[in-house]
Amino acid sequence: MTVTMDKILCATDGSVPATKTVAFAIELTQRLSLPLSFITVVDGEDGAAPTIWDAEALLAGKLPVDKSLLTAVELALKGGLRRIAAVRAPGDNIARTIVDYAEKNSYHHIVTGSAGRTGAARLLIGSVAADIVTYAHCPVTVVR
Repeated sequence: MTVTMDKILCATDGSVPATKTVAFAIELTQRLSLPLSFITVVDGEDGAAPTIWDAEALLAGKLPVDKSLLTAVELALKGGLRRIAAVRAPGDNIARTIVDYAEKNSYHHIVTGSAGRTGAARLLIGSVAADIVTYAHCPVTVVR
């Protein structure tokens, strides 16, 4: 079996688990010499067009306004990455929005974070990471 991994999508929301996720995705991307995109999901209609900052725009200083994306991009640039992008995707279902974007744009790996909730807290709040793993068409790394 051959595993193809041409580009990586990292989900971020600016939380503490997401900061660890971003750091992991940057290191993975450095080791594999692959392009990395960061995605954050904002309230909006599922299927609405996302806002995308490609590498050219980011390197020219046209940075995203979302703090979570801005932090991720700044860390990637500090880490020497140049093949990066940032995506602000509107959607009601965070996991489904991330997975749909990854599939439509031919990402081969998704990196996401988990707060590590268990038991009643997980049942009440749910788990975006678990839903991403359930719906994803490609391998998913969950960072805790």
